[in-house]
Amino acid sequence: MLVNRSGRAPSLAGRRVLITGAARGIGAALAERLHARGARVALTGLEAELLADVAARCGDAPYWPCDVTDRAQVEDTTAQAAESLGGGLDVVVANAGVAAQMPVIGGDPEVMERTLAVNVIGSYNTLRAAGPYISHPRGYALAVASLSAAVNLPLLGAYSASKAAVEALGNTLRAELRPYGARGGVAYFAELDTDMTHRGFGTQATAALLGSRGAISKVTPLKVGIDALERGIAWRSRRVVAPWWVAGVLPVRMIAQPVMELAVQRHLRDALDIAREERVPLTTEQPERP
Repeated sequence: MLVNRSGRAPSLAGRRVLITGAARGIGAALAERLHARGARVALTGLEAELLADVAARCGDAPYWPCDVTDRAQVEDTTAQAAESLGGGLDVVVANAGVAAQMPVIGGDPEVMERTLAVNVIGSYNTLRAAGPYISHPRGYALAVASLSAAVNLPLLGAYSASKAAVEALGNTLRAELRPYGARGGVAYFAELDTDMTHRGFGTQATAALLGSRGAISKVTPLKVGIDALERGIAWRSRRVVAPWWVAGVLPVRMIAQPVMELAVQRHLRDALDIAREERVPLTTEQPERP
């Protein structure tokens, strides 16, 4: 076990970390932060040019374009990452994810299917492949969920369902890692200042729903989330949250849900009508399916 009698966070120096969805957003910023703290990072993502730029900023870290929905590709990439980092892994961060608005009634079923494929199956493929490498007393697996796993907003049915599944997967894995001395955690974020947030909330339907209370003006700086992730990985935390108030919402989710539902009713019908006509792409373009 990692122990630090001074109370300071354990050092990240030398830890071997695999991060998915590392081409931009949370994954890219986390990779740069961990590299700066002395960790050895390996990166995967879909956007090869962006991924190469991030890898260059991380001391020419090893990287691979990888579609997390392809189990064989994830297994092969994870094995290569472990070999490149010296024959193993200490940390895996299942961060790759997508989002798009989708009313349950009248929304695009493709949004649901692709969101579940990337966020749920992709996280499963990643954690499954990395599991054998991190099953040791210094190992740690972090599944990146969302506050949307606990409080489910209109128009985000696909995203919320996927992140609730990621939360369940992370909780299950935590228990299964304990016999090996490894730990597992789940990350919960409200809106952080990333491309994903701006693409996901920058729609006509969201503007109609939120009006002057638009979430884009209230996003949390990305640094707050990366600070939380750095601490969580250092301590191999059970739960990582950002901003701070998310920690207070999670235990009272059954109360927070009906409060939220009442709060959005005023403009919801108009927003749903707009969303059924508005076609919004996933926040990350996906490979063509065969």
